Amino acid sequence: MDPAISARGLVKTYGTVTALDGVDLTVPKGTVLGLLGPNGAGKTTIVRVLSTLLKPDSGSAEVAGIDVLAHPRAVRRRIGLSGQYAAVDEYLTGYENLDMIGRLYHLGRKKSRERARELLAAFRLEDAGDRPSKTYSGGMRRRLDLAGALVADPPVLFLDEPTTGLDPRGRTDMWEVIQGLVAGGTTLLLTTQYLEEADLLADEIVVIDHGRIIAQGTSDQLKSQVGGERLELTVKDGARLAEARDLLEPRGVGKAVLDDRSRQLVMPVAGGAEVLTEALRLLDSASIGLDDVGLRRPTLDDVFLSLTGRATAQDEDADESAKVKEGARA
Repeated sequence: MDPAISARGLVKTYGTVTALDGVDLTVPKGTVLGLLGPNGAGKTTIVRVLSTLLKPDSGSAEVAGIDVLAHPRAVRRRIGLSGQYAAVDEYLTGYENLDMIGRLYHLGRKKSRERARELLAAFRLEDAGDRPSKTYSGGMRRRLDLAGALVADPPVLFLDEPTTGLDPRGRTDMWEVIQGLVAGGTTLLLTTQYLEEADLLADEIVVIDHGRIIAQGTSDQLKSQVGGERLELTVKDGARLAEARDLLEPRGVGKAVLDDRSRQLVMPVAGGAEVLTEALRLLDSASIGLDDVGLRRPTLDDVFLSLTGRATAQDEDADESAKVKEGARA
């Protein structure tokens, strides 16, 4: 089956600054690709190229089976796009914003109006639908923006950090909407700074840094690169932390890391609950009291930090603007 999104050798430079350095991507139909990377890694540049907003210096891409460079208008008719910042007309009501988008897609008056009301209901904006969108909260604007990306019911959707700025309830609601879209057959490319979002939604994850793909796979595959489980415990008496390490380290699969300030020990282990039970038995026999203990699997945060040495960041657009300026100076 032909992929919904494919890219080969995408390169984009701004003067002497390289934003994309030979990026290859393949997204099967009806799946979610999560794109992760530090601030300025190139995530938004990829979205802009694939959504026809930016031309690459070299390389090729197809979306919904259409060449992005040769037929950009045809691509636009088959995609939806929601950027990092809500793109709504604040002087129009929520309903008018969606109706206008429907007219621009040539859905016709009746269909545009029906689709606008349908999406207002789907995004819990019915009560605010006839109010000017400038009166909306940030979270409401984000929901209206995503609704606008769905007016034409596109088969391919690009979401660039769609839940940035939402409260936990709003983020959860958005996740449910996205899961429903994918269940209905929509293909999604998602960039996000929330690693739990990628963990929950993405069928496959690509990690990009300095314009290059540095890792790719499912969430579990990426986590396996970091290693197995971690035994974490906090002793009651910090003076006995080294003693706890000497007791437990022979049962681990690597060196234990101690934090004297927090009285915490972290050690890589294999064996799951059996290792935890054995550790508790040893510590109890030595009368070493605990405030906390548990097993922890690697998270995407661990993967991200191990691959890039950095945490995710907030404002890639600002960073990429800096790239453009630097390139212009060069």
